[in-house]
Amino acid sequence: MAPSPIKAIFFDAVGTLFDVKGSVGEVYLTYAKKYGVPQTEETITALNKRFKETMKDMPAPIFSVERPEKLKQCERLWWFDVVHAVFYRVGMFEGFDDFFDEVFDAFGQATHWELFPETIEVLTLLKEQGFELGIITNFDSRFFEVSRALAIHQFFDSVTISSLAGAAKPASKIFSYALEQHMLEPHEVLHVGDHPIEDVEGAQKAGLHTVLIDRSGSASSEEDILSTLALIPQLSLLQSSHSS
Repeated sequence: MAPSPIKAIFFDAVGTLFDVKGSVGEVYLTYAKKYGVPQTEETITALNKRFKETMKDMPAPIFSVERPEKLKQCERLWWFDVVHAVFYRVGMFEGFDDFFDEVFDAFGQATHWELFPETIEVLTLLKEQGFELGIITNFDSRFFEVSRALAIHQFFDSVTISSLAGAAKPASKIFSYALEQHMLEPHEVLHVGDHPIEDVEGAQKAGLHTVLIDRSGSASSEEDILSTLALIPQLSLLQSSHSS
């Protein structure tokens, strides 16, 4: 029996379609240096290290509110806790609240984000081939503004973010939420992401097909791994779904 056709492709956002220019630590320091934070490589290294540690320790960005203004407030407070924890470990400074306002707003624009070189071409080709496209991300509602600024918003038929879905990857609920937007079954969808647990394990447990994007070549898995998005249109899974 021929495999069930793939009708939609879901993508993770940060690390898959686009990423931070430089590093989070470099961006933080761009705004923190005027408050007296030392502009050194050691500071950048420490900020990046503490950021990764803090993100692992933080609870999922899920909030029991529905009104948009309340949701955005909760998202902002969640990120305040993240950034405060980072600088608490690296070195707090006077004027932190003003600094946070600046850096939070900056990450809601295209200034500190950049698309991977192949992103636009791949999304264009997949749309031309007739696939529905969706986003599943643990990013917050700033994604909508960022995607518009990066000119990729027009490619997606759905956008699922954790704070709106009431669940965060790798929970199956967020994948189910996205499937409902397309009225599709799990076996009809391929999920593409760069995180082995959040994207691959999470999507597989929800019944979706998966591809891991590993640009560093460091992943150790027997599952489908690609070094670039440019290889997605060549996947046999997608070819078979459009062979008839």
